[in-house]
Amino acid sequence: MTTPLTTTRRVPADLPERIQHYIGGRFVDSVDGDTFDVLDPVTNQTYLRAAAGKKADIDLAVAAARKAFTEGPWPRMLPRERSRVLHRIADIVESRDERLAELESFDSGLPITQALGQARRAAENFRFFADLIVAQTDDAFKVPGRQLNYVNRKPIGVAGLITPWNTPFMLESWKLGPALATGNTVVLKPAEFTPLSASLWAGIFEEAGLPEGVFNLVNGLGEDAGDALVKHPEVPLISFTGESSTGSLIFANSAPFLKGLSMELGGKSPAIVFADADLDAAIDATIFGVFSLNGERCTAGSRILVQRDVYDEFVERYAAQADRVTVGYPDDPATEVGALVHPEHYAKVMSYVELGKTEGRLVAGGGRPEEFPEGNFVRPTVFADVSPDARIFQEEIFGPVVAITPFDTDEEALALANNTKYGLAAYVWTSDLKRAHNFAQNVEAGMVWLNSNNVRDLRTPFGGVKASGLGHEGGYRSIDFYTDQQAVHITLGPAHNPTFGKAQAH
Repeated sequence: MTTPLTTTRRVPADLPERIQHYIGGRFVDSVDGDTFDVLDPVTNQTYLRAAAGKKADIDLAVAAARKAFTEGPWPRMLPRERSRVLHRIADIVESRDERLAELESFDSGLPITQALGQARRAAENFRFFADLIVAQTDDAFKVPGRQLNYVNRKPIGVAGLITPWNTPFMLESWKLGPALATGNTVVLKPAEFTPLSASLWAGIFEEAGLPEGVFNLVNGLGEDAGDALVKHPEVPLISFTGESSTGSLIFANSAPFLKGLSMELGGKSPAIVFADADLDAAIDATIFGVFSLNGERCTAGSRILVQRDVYDEFVERYAAQADRVTVGYPDDPATEVGALVHPEHYAKVMSYVELGKTEGRLVAGGGRPEEFPEGNFVRPTVFADVSPDARIFQEEIFGPVVAITPFDTDEEALALANNTKYGLAAYVWTSDLKRAHNFAQNVEAGMVWLNSNNVRDLRTPFGGVKASGLGHEGGYRSIDFYTDQQAVHITLGPAHNPTFGKAQAH
């Protein structure tokens, strides 16, 4: 169903006309005065101009962050003191969730109800790491009567955080929370398509009492601001979420500096539906798993593998339900799929839709909704009978497009699931517990959900294998990434090392 439920679109009040950088506690323009256009995804018209950061701006931001790290109080505060600031941040985000969601929805095209959920998750991310940093313990090892060894954790320095345009505010919080909790200072480079919600962090942090210079933000293009941040010699950590090709470039550019890297990259995640699955639950979950967040989600189950016994029934029911998904204006609470983020991305997704018509059987969607002649709207699109060597099976589309492929045996399902360069997530639907666990252990994915869809526990590691990432974040893995672990060894008895040089002098 693509008929808009509201014929008029509501634009948020008090939209800014320009966005600046935030460096050393102050809002500033770019050193060279350059800006770039930010588009509204519904009309593709420019609605604001953002400061376009380059190397000179990154240099100033890193200098401010470095000064706050070496001279400021933040790294030397007790965990409980930092925790109080993070809890205040969470309180402020929660109190402003509707405004945050309104701006995020307008800037990114996300449906307002889903943007609201992401704003609340952002608050929870800060609250989680505020609690974790107080509860966190370090290892100690004893050799009775001889030696005591313990681990001393220390913040590393300036963390460079490069975030994507899908659910930007929440994913910024996922990096900012642990980086700040552990005592580091940060330079954030948000995605150029969606800088609006990121511009709100400065005011939130100031109100919460974060010391000056601990948080810095530089807007700009990836090849300018992002590249300068990656190559800066005084930024020992880079946490990046985005495309695998960009991750490879960051990996190469970080190599001369031996930087710490955490990269959550692309995905082409399989959802495997066995004949004994609860089909109602599996269909609901796999519809949501690829069409929520406009399909612009790294963990989207964009390949659905269905056992042949139930394949025809699944495809028929799935296509019918996909056709009922409501495409509408992002600000409409009834909207389930809004507008894709940018015309460049819209063109990419539509090129895959056209390609899919030559690689599979189109059973739902397949183009722009007639009711939306402008903007980046795509009908939820379903292709069946897709061959494993098809590009729509192998390549990340990052939109509301799904490929469905049949299989016969467990072995064939596993081979199909593992048959891409990606390995971020996998979803398994079966009532056979033994099969579910064995399949989970053998599928090449950093995360597996059995009979559920992307339910996150912040204590668990988040990350992928193969081309889907490097390292893990979440829970103590985030603490590990953002801290140096120094081993301290203390001898409790007589020194027990061999002694050299005791030969009698002549």
